[in-house]
Amino acid sequence: MSESTPRQSHEASGDDNTKSQLDPGVVEEQPRTNDEPEIAIYSIFTQWEKRFIVLAAAGTAFFSPLSAQIYFPALTAIADDLDVSSSQVNLTITTYMIFQGITPMFIGSLADSGGRRPAYVVCFTIYIAANIGLAVSPSYGALLGLRCLQSAGSSSTVALCVAVVADVITSAERGQYIGLTILPIVLAPALGPVIGGVLSEYLGWRSIFWFLAILAGVTIALVGVFFPETCRHIVGDGSITPPVMYRSLRQIIKRRRGASSKAKGGESTEAPKTKSQFKFKPPNVLEAILILFQKETGLLLLLGSLVFAGFYCVVTVMPTSFKKAYGFNEVEVGLMYLPLAVGSILAAAIVGPLINNNFKRHCQKLGIPYDRSRQQDLSDFPIERARLEIAIPLLALTAATMVAWGWAVHAKAHPAVPGVLSAIMGIGIVGLNNTSNALLMDIHPGKVGTASAAGNLARCLLGAGATAAIAPMVNAMGTGWAFTLAGGLVVLCIPVVFVLMTFGTKWRKELRLKSETPTAHDQLHHQKLHPGGLKTSKARTGGPTRNRLLLRF
Repeated sequence: MSESTPRQSHEASGDDNTKSQLDPGVVEEQPRTNDEPEIAIYSIFTQWEKRFIVLAAAGTAFFSPLSAQIYFPALTAIADDLDVSSSQVNLTITTYMIFQGITPMFIGSLADSGGRRPAYVVCFTIYIAANIGLAVSPSYGALLGLRCLQSAGSSSTVALCVAVVADVITSAERGQYIGLTILPIVLAPALGPVIGGVLSEYLGWRSIFWFLAILAGVTIALVGVFFPETCRHIVGDGSITPPVMYRSLRQIIKRRRGASSKAKGGESTEAPKTKSQFKFKPPNVLEAILILFQKETGLLLLLGSLVFAGFYCVVTVMPTSFKKAYGFNEVEVGLMYLPLAVGSILAAAIVGPLINNNFKRHCQKLGIPYDRSRQQDLSDFPIERARLEIAIPLLALTAATMVAWGWAVHAKAHPAVPGVLSAIMGIGIVGLNNTSNALLMDIHPGKVGTASAAGNLARCLLGAGATAAIAPMVNAMGTGWAFTLAGGLVVLCIPVVFVLMTFGTKWRKELRLKSETPTAHDQLHHQKLHPGGLKTSKARTGGPTRNRLLLRF
């Protein structure tokens, strides 16, 4: 990213900036200097097409949390029907969460190397087959095994959703879209138990799985007809025609009829991909695990996972706490999840623009052209500070409302009080998650599916621990003190934010230089193949000048 653009270019375009701020749909084009290379358009998809793609991906991500939550009201009925204990049925929840954390490491890597559409086909094929099996399962053993298979099919859709957003949305506008990726995770606890309770009550517990199988079948059919391949290794900015297996039915029909004038006139901003780009690469599970041990990514995932563990604590104790404090039945308890969902929707509407505006502010501060249609080179951009400055007030808000929520339930305050606090808490938790997810995309371009799978593993592990720990904590300490402790853990995340803002850019550069520097084995191998040897040359590629190794053939 060039830093030679004069600050005056922003001052001279003050009218354009004002217009852009008044109309968020206007893309701000800022003048470039003669020595500044033109940055290619990031995606040829229109604004409405991008909205459709992100909403469709978010819709598919709904199945993972929905399958977990819709199951809860039927636990007693399943135990009675299969003649097993409640503990045995609860084991199916534990195994579901284990596979929910592990499977995305395979599918996320597959999606990064082999495309998003094939990954969706694999996921939904497994998921539909598992649900049909669950609907007719004759024994507890079959139920236990098929629940693992159901989790394996659905859990990767969340990681795929995040990867799709990174494919088509630039860093400058990700804030307003990334919020959609978390909505399914938060809406499922509100809608899942209600749907599951109604189906189990009137049609029997097996109808839950028939419902999920039918819904998944309709979804994958719509994906097959309308959803385009977005993986940038395959389609680039979207202008490169993928192989037939990667095309939607709509694309195939359009191609046969002749491309529209827009498609004919558009020129790809990338060179045509060779056939080797489409060769299948086995998923690399170790890559997702290794990402967890990178300094910056590890701290970022710890930050997001700790906050989300607090969310799991709240949704886990809601049924027992509201029944004990207010005498609510299952339907009334289900309705108390709705404020949390409302807060999540508000977070997408409020925090998303804040993330984008803070990114824009840092661009203007550094004299860097800001354009939402082009992906900037973030190699030397302080993206950690641009993203995480928003996280500090969100963490404070989450901690305060979490503590207040615990004491409100403990004191048996009017139900509206914990309801309002849940909505505010939803803004904090989901807003923080949106911020951390946006940064995760920024620091792992090209491997978003794998990085998201690593984040999913961290969330599931800490979420499972929080779910197991919160009930004994409430029994031993009371709801008020239990959530005071949970809020205190959220406060401890604030120093982590400052560490990331201070050292994140440095760690990212070190990791990039390490990955670009050939090992001694690589250098010896090239010297044997090319006696001319290796020479070093200085090259400027949008960041500070640094030595690079060039092969002499």
